[in-house]
Amino acid sequence: GMEGALPPASPAVLSAYVAVSQLLGLTLLATTGAWLGRYRGGVAWHGHLQFNVHPLCMVLGLVFLQGDALLVYRVFRQEAKRSTKALHALLHGLALVIALVGIVAVFESHRAKGIPNMYSLHSWCGMAAFVLYLLQWLLGCGFFLFPGASFSLRSRYKPQHVFFGIALFALSIATCLLGITEMLLFNISDSYSRFVPEGVLANTLGVLLVAFGLVVGYVLTRDDWKRPPLAEELALSMDFKTLTEGESPGGGS
Repeated sequence: GMEGALPPASPAVLSAYVAVSQLLGLTLLATTGAWLGRYRGGVAWHGHLQFNVHPLCMVLGLVFLQGDALLVYRVFRQEAKRSTKALHALLHGLALVIALVGIVAVFESHRAKGIPNMYSLHSWCGMAAFVLYLLQWLLGCGFFLFPGASFSLRSRYKPQHVFFGIALFALSIATCLLGITEMLLFNISDSYSRFVPEGVLANTLGVLLVAFGLVVGYVLTRDDWKRPPLAEELALSMDFKTLTEGESPGGGS
């Protein structure tokens, strides 16, 4: 029956991958902090260190928290769907708020220093990632969190939601890589080619970002690690389907 569908080793292997992802995520944050603290003077909201709030917020929000929000459905396999869904939305919402703080920081820092905004590829990709992420979050809440969307509408939108979730995570990481390169070229362009410690540390941060993305992406795309629907959810969704599309199995209306 259904029990035989999942290989018995799967949960243990899944847990190992999730553990590795969290270890990578925390190492990411530590490495970002070490770079900003050791080589860029630290982080402060006011004054010339305000810019440094930006990379810290982006790595924390749009990479680490976004990655964890995506993993929620793999990690909490036995919990009620509703609470898992709420946690998924909450983590994404938190990531958005932190990213917004990071965006405000870079605009204010640029204004104070008289640096122009939005001319680099990094800023274009970053703004696209943020705006699309906000849109994805609002649509997700509208379709899945608040009652009202019909079952057929939900099931039609779900593949888009899943695809764009992974795509935006990848775009966020790519944007961070562009940002790291830009920061290095602005700050140490004359010594970067000599393998100075700051350059090596920042490159290492880039490699960690890619590794985190790959591990999270692997967990998300393994079919046998998808969250199995609990029995009561299956019954509920069938009732829901019958209620909302009772008379028209052909999907009329």
